[in-house]
Amino acid sequence: MTTTQTEQFTVRRSSTDHASAGILPLPPTGHFINGSFVPGSSNQVIDVVDPSTEQVIASVQAGTAVDVDAAVEAAVVAQKSWGATTPKERADVLNLIANIIEENRQAFELIESANTGKPQAVAEDDVTSTIDTFRFMAGASRTLTSMAGGDYATDHTSVILREPVGVVGVITPWNYPLLMAAWKIAPILAAGNSIVLKPSEQTPLSTLKLAELLAGRIPDGILNVVTGQGRTVGQRISEHPSIALVALTGSVVSGQAVAETAAKSVKRVHLELGGKAPVVVFPDADLRAAAAGVRNAGFWNAGQDCGAACRVLVHESVAEEFTEHLVREVGTLVVGAPEAGDDVEIGPMISRPHFERVKEALAEARTAGLHIAIGGSALEGPGYFIEPTVISNVPAGAHIATHEIFGPVVTVETFSTTEEAVTRANESPYGLSASVWTKDSSLSLRIPKQLDFGTVWVNAHLVLACEVPWGGFKGSGYGRDLSLYALDDYSRTKHVMINHGA
Repeated sequence: MTTTQTEQFTVRRSSTDHASAGILPLPPTGHFINGSFVPGSSNQVIDVVDPSTEQVIASVQAGTAVDVDAAVEAAVVAQKSWGATTPKERADVLNLIANIIEENRQAFELIESANTGKPQAVAEDDVTSTIDTFRFMAGASRTLTSMAGGDYATDHTSVILREPVGVVGVITPWNYPLLMAAWKIAPILAAGNSIVLKPSEQTPLSTLKLAELLAGRIPDGILNVVTGQGRTVGQRISEHPSIALVALTGSVVSGQAVAETAAKSVKRVHLELGGKAPVVVFPDADLRAAAAGVRNAGFWNAGQDCGAACRVLVHESVAEEFTEHLVREVGTLVVGAPEAGDDVEIGPMISRPHFERVKEALAEARTAGLHIAIGGSALEGPGYFIEPTVISNVPAGAHIATHEIFGPVVTVETFSTTEEAVTRANESPYGLSASVWTKDSSLSLRIPKQLDFGTVWVNAHLVLACEVPWGGFKGSGYGRDLSLYALDDYSRTKHVMINHGA
């Protein structure tokens, strides 16, 4: 039997709409090429919508292949001198970028919230993490390690050089527009490359604001931004012969398209794609802590996070108790517009099409007779708001538990043995992240090794740090963001061998 708790949630709205009030510090909306904003080659534009109000807040250029070509041309020229700088010189630029973002923190937070509907706490965390990303990469760029030089063949001395790859094409997603741009820009510049970046057509404003604030303060041409659709701008970035590597954070479908196109010119690809993170709760776990962890990590950014704790696998002996804790926790979430208070935790879905996709997933769950323990519906009024939802007693293999919903929806399944928990967790086509909840030290060491995911937390979920890598296996892609591993991804090794025995 399917039951739904009705009217559990309402949308808190505000009379203060920064976008319509005209106090949003909007950037210019041309393409940013070679250090300045330029008009596009097409007169077509793309409307940018505030998902909390459904109001258009800006219109940006619909870029073309011609625009990408101009950006690449600038990037090629700029990279020659930028790639010849020392790590210290590049670190100084990255620290400058961090300082500029910090000085303009409020503007970035306002733009990000208006463009994505992020609650204040999420927008603030995004900007803080963005600043930290640039600061970390500034330091990391000066500590690159490689194999030691030495004589590995008689009378021959080998030296290993780390070089920039050249021009890197970047395609960023809509869920963390500024932060995901930083995750790419910082290590790519630190390694001595130049960039042509396409932000999501739905959320380009914070990236354009960054470009506006950096104009004239960093070398021209090392960072270029071309707005537009994936099928035009993204396609041209992927196929351009002068781009050495394409880095994308996005959907599996987008990653497949980029990889297929890039393969024709044998260029490297760095993919951070989707996820469906299992949360494995063993019977000895602190169930209250696990439920609180899922409340935070399953619903952060309204569940629009590829690492979200969205698929709980809990031991059958404690499933009922855990679900009670989780439903109680989720029932305390506050849904609303960003301006409606600093305690708002759940914002809207990013767009009308995505809103409809999440609604369709919930309708399918109802049709399948699944038990909706809390939430389960769209909320009335303007904006693309979905109730925080928990679906319990989900059978093994259910569609809603195996496919990425990317919304405020958590499913709960049960398992009976440790082997079953590991097998079921690994059945996912994704391999980005997972978590294990237990007080058993043996399990805490053994189970993460058996899980096929790039990050596995124990008694935590969605905790990130710049010092450690982020990236997945299987359908979640390859390549690593953050940490020294990202610098490795955006550079190439060259072996120089000198014969000194002649």
